[in-house]
Amino acid sequence: MAGNSFGTLFRFTSWGESHGPAIGVVVDGVPPRLPLAEADIQAFLDRRRPGQSKYTTQRREPDTVRILSGVFEGVTTGTPIALQIENQDQRSKDYSDIATRFRPGHADYTYWKKYGVRDYRGGGRSSARETACRVAAGAVARTVLSGLLGRAVAIRGALVQMGPHGIDRAGWDWAAVDANPFFCPDPQAAEAWAGYLDEVRKAGSSVGAVIEVVASGIPAGLGDPLYDKLDGDLARAMMTINAVKGVEIGEGFAAAALRGEDNADEMRAGPDGEPVFLANHAGGILGGISTGQDIVVRFAVKPTSSILTPRRTVDVHGRESEIVTKGRHDPCVGIRAVPVGEAMMACVLADHLLRQRALTGAG
Repeated sequence: MAGNSFGTLFRFTSWGESHGPAIGVVVDGVPPRLPLAEADIQAFLDRRRPGQSKYTTQRREPDTVRILSGVFEGVTTGTPIALQIENQDQRSKDYSDIATRFRPGHADYTYWKKYGVRDYRGGGRSSARETACRVAAGAVARTVLSGLLGRAVAIRGALVQMGPHGIDRAGWDWAAVDANPFFCPDPQAAEAWAGYLDEVRKAGSSVGAVIEVVASGIPAGLGDPLYDKLDGDLARAMMTINAVKGVEIGEGFAAAALRGEDNADEMRAGPDGEPVFLANHAGGILGGISTGQDIVVRFAVKPTSSILTPRRTVDVHGRESEIVTKGRHDPCVGIRAVPVGEAMMACVLADHLLRQRALTGAG
């Protein structure tokens, strides 16, 4: 059944469950003769890996990736690239108490209504464990982008809000993102978040977050004007990530409060004949097509549904009950969503670059 694949020309299909023997992804549409090694993928998986601080789930997974096909003598062959990641730290017994009860805010009930059966061990396919597959696919997508464009493309994500607490954009420092456990670009905000999330974690609760992803070095002309808009595909990509409930491009909802003269990104003539934009309220996309500016996407992640606070629910027989979710969970799942958002951005951009080259022979 469809629903496990993403993309058109650059396309990936993920497989596996949270507590199965392994998870993995098959990436198709990668051009041949591009350099690719397991180490190129592992570097990105390591950023998403759980258990790296007390602020994420303490599930200990090395997330070691293995290339099974599509690469020969260090380069891509043009055939499907199969990647496998073993699960090594499952604790399925932690979930036995919820086998017949639905966690409020989780996908338990909807999965059961759709399929008539659900894998209650960590949520099965609805678990954020699946996002490791996306990060692996995103690493391959970055190889496609840099290989076809002949230059490095920067795709960087950051946590810009945790719960109600946002960053000071005047203090934005990309170098700070990897210097704290929150992927936060504002060192002062990161320091404040540490105490805040400690309180949330010790209370057995959770909070949401907002993530911003920025792609630099993308050429103008990617995307289509109607049903395959670049921003439309990016919005869909981010909405497929677990727990995401909202997406905005550029100014997003804030654009509704602006006047036309403020929102329009004015242009002047550049030294090379290309226009220079004086602002980027559009987030690097106009009419569904990239402008050549930074592409800016933000998405909102809801609080983790698996919490220790007792919640009212029902079971598969319709009987009222209470539920407490045991196990190891993220007090703010948005933290590890940062590299996932980067990966989905890379996959969409690689797909549209291939589509543009197929259409015009350039891009």
